[in-house]
Amino acid sequence: MTQLKHWLTFIVPSLIGIALFMTPVPFQDGNTEGVTVAVKIIADALLGKLGESIGLILVSVIILSALLSLMAKLSASVAKHIPNFFGDLFTPSWFWLVVRLVGALFAGLIYWQVGSELVISEYTGGLLLNELMPSLFAVFLFAGLLLPLLLNFGLLEFIGSLMTPIMRPIFKLPGRSAVDCTTSWLGDGTVGVLLTTKQYEQGHYSQKEAAIIATSFSLVSISFTLVIINQVGLSHMTFSMYGAIALANLVAAVIMPRIPPLSRKLNRCVDGSPVPTEGNAQISAITAGKQAALARAAQVRNPLMELVDGLKNSAEMIFGLLPVVLAFGTIALVIAENTPVFTWLGAPFVPLLELLQIPHAQEIGATVVIGFTDMFLPAILVAELDSELTRFVIGALSVTQLIYMSEVGALLLGSKLPLKFIDIVLIFILRTLITLPVIALVAHMVF
Repeated sequence: MTQLKHWLTFIVPSLIGIALFMTPVPFQDGNTEGVTVAVKIIADALLGKLGESIGLILVSVIILSALLSLMAKLSASVAKHIPNFFGDLFTPSWFWLVVRLVGALFAGLIYWQVGSELVISEYTGGLLLNELMPSLFAVFLFAGLLLPLLLNFGLLEFIGSLMTPIMRPIFKLPGRSAVDCTTSWLGDGTVGVLLTTKQYEQGHYSQKEAAIIATSFSLVSISFTLVIINQVGLSHMTFSMYGAIALANLVAAVIMPRIPPLSRKLNRCVDGSPVPTEGNAQISAITAGKQAALARAAQVRNPLMELVDGLKNSAEMIFGLLPVVLAFGTIALVIAENTPVFTWLGAPFVPLLELLQIPHAQEIGATVVIGFTDMFLPAILVAELDSELTRFVIGALSVTQLIYMSEVGALLLGSKLPLKFIDIVLIFILRTLITLPVIALVAHMVF
């Protein structure tokens, strides 16, 4: 009977998790068709119900996060009365406290439309608060709540044993990371980052593994990739363009773990302990996966406590990450929209674009690096160019760069992953240098 209970504890929640996070579901949004996952559909449905009130909810959450953090930092008595449920959520370091306060300031200015147009413009802070962050809020809410279905009932242990013989030699990663990649690819890259972060905090990944997965495997979802393809006016070339993106991402995923800065990250877990061993070489991968999954399921004493764990995940994401995304994202977009910084930074890429025989190389130099602020900006900037080859290359490149400060970059900085700002900048540049020639090669083959 006990064995049956463990099997059910493993199988039932895991199947629900697969259905919610990893099963492709067709969707249509206006003229855009594609696939996504159920969690994203549920999140979008919530946004539809909330309507225009989502703006006030976001501002309230961000300001409340900043105020509670400030009060807890300045008053030991306030910190003492914060429930243990929130852990150290409202007691960040001074640096992250300042970031939350900046995020709260931006939120108030943007929502009530006061202050400098640099911050509140629809192309800077307005774009973040009104267009990007509502989706983040809904995804954080449901993904955080439901992540225990993937994390806590044995699914990752089972898949990890099956995929390790593939993932370890090729990508230097444990097999369980295949779940992160699939979840990002079908659903949302931010969910992949959050999934990786939780596993790193639980001691399942080393610092190096977590950094590699978050920056190489938290891919842009199929649905958003289709939006980019449509924006550059190449929907008739969806197959070719997505093939170029997939190939470029694969090449980058093989190379990036083998070069700095990722190769220099420590093979130690978050607490400094050694990396967990993977499976048993004396038995088959399926048997090892089954044993590991059942052992994990046996640790589940009360499924309701897993729900509490999910609620805590959601609280950490909503109160901890939303202010960070708004603060860093707004600053990045202000720089991109109002200064020539990215034009200067893009100038060194012009000779490379000319070497690769990309038309309009002088005009598009800035677009190569401006994707660091927001993934959608390069597609907007090249949408009117007369060269389909150029639009193909820049649109595909913006997807393969992965790191953009209006969302994923800010999430990485706000998480406990072992990634500093300089790491993120270097990874963005290296991914650009690796994927650009691959995409250009494919472009010249199809045009």
